[in-house]
Amino acid sequence: MAIEKIEMPKLGESVTEGTIEKWLVKPGDTVNKYDPLAEVNTDKVTAEIPSSFEGTIKEIIVQEGETVEVGVVVCTIETAGGGETPSVATDNEVAAPAKEEPANEMPAARSTKPATPVAKGAGAARYSPAVMRLAQEHGIDLSLVQGSGKEGRITRKDLQAIIASGEIPTAHAEVTSAAPAEQQQTQASPQPTSKPVEQPSIPTAAGDIEIPVTGVRRAIASNMLRSKHEAPHAWTMIEVDVTNLVQYRDSLKTEFKQREGFNLTYFAFFVKAVSQALKEFPMMNSMWAGDKIIQKKDINISIAVATEDALYVPVIKHADEKTIKGIGRDINDLASKVRSGKLKSEEMQGGTFTVNNTGSFGSVQSMGIINYPQAAILQVESIVKRPVIMDGGMIAARDMVNLCLSLDHRVLDGLVAGRFLARVKEILENITPANTSIY
Repeated sequence: MAIEKIEMPKLGESVTEGTIEKWLVKPGDTVNKYDPLAEVNTDKVTAEIPSSFEGTIKEIIVQEGETVEVGVVVCTIETAGGGETPSVATDNEVAAPAKEEPANEMPAARSTKPATPVAKGAGAARYSPAVMRLAQEHGIDLSLVQGSGKEGRITRKDLQAIIASGEIPTAHAEVTSAAPAEQQQTQASPQPTSKPVEQPSIPTAAGDIEIPVTGVRRAIASNMLRSKHEAPHAWTMIEVDVTNLVQYRDSLKTEFKQREGFNLTYFAFFVKAVSQALKEFPMMNSMWAGDKIIQKKDINISIAVATEDALYVPVIKHADEKTIKGIGRDINDLASKVRSGKLKSEEMQGGTFTVNNTGSFGSVQSMGIINYPQAAILQVESIVKRPVIMDGGMIAARDMVNLCLSLDHRVLDGLVAGRFLARVKEILENITPANTSIY
């Protein structure tokens, strides 16, 4: 007999951790190779961890609700021996499981006051790749950080809390505790005046409802925080006259629904126009990668799809190669999968630019948070009738829409963003039956 380990898998690009939402097996259960063992939440999508072996579940190591990093052992399986042996990460590659902190508490690592290396558990020096990367990017001296994970291990959440506080512990800022206070003040490097961001202690009253933070909501919060923290957001908006588009689509929608079986939405036209403009302005289809900018070859449009309690961002692959009908079908299929819980992790990967249909909620102006690590997100607002002064001074009621662009100013400047929006506007305002085919 042999004991084999099942690790938290890497389920997508830039994924460093996952949350066990639900175990599908228990100790003593017999499983076959490829049988699903657990549902795991990562990168805003639920996927399953398959078994790499045939045998009996020996031990559940990571409990439901716990978030651990990629490569951490989540359970063990007793086999007859001779099966495949998955690669097991070394101590320096992954951190051990860390318990999630209660929603109203902050990780122990938010305290960055110690001036000398803090006492740690036996596994505290085992840093995960995510922890090492964050520490290097922000100049954090890990010997001065108290971890909140098992045996004092430092987790990515610990470092994110320190970064958010603005008080970065660095080796050059150490102060000898025996020195007089005046001398310490002279020797110490200037510290930021901002104080650590504390979770508010909110009193509850009769009738208040406490809503636990789900894995999906936690993943959304983490990605949004990272985007706002790392990417300097800039914002611009343009008005577009889509009267011709509205008339064209409305003339087709009934026949289209009867023939194709799904609705022809305005959104499909907007996604098509954006994908066409991205081909002409490829810098908009780029990502920040630290010491370089990566201009993506494929144009994969991420679209936001909301459920009652979460927001998912599935991807329309190679949108520039598809017709308006093809894009419309993808939008319909992806939205249906999200709402039925059948969206796969690979259907949320590879996005290079996001288009968000905020107009479906009646919004007329909004500023989106960039879908990290992309460089921009375009909000398509509600189409509304407005009085517009036409050529010759006549006033007419026209169908108008605002397009609101948020951009990462490390990657994009106002010039290219303005030209890109102007091109999207030109495409949309020139949609007519004579020059636009939906097939």
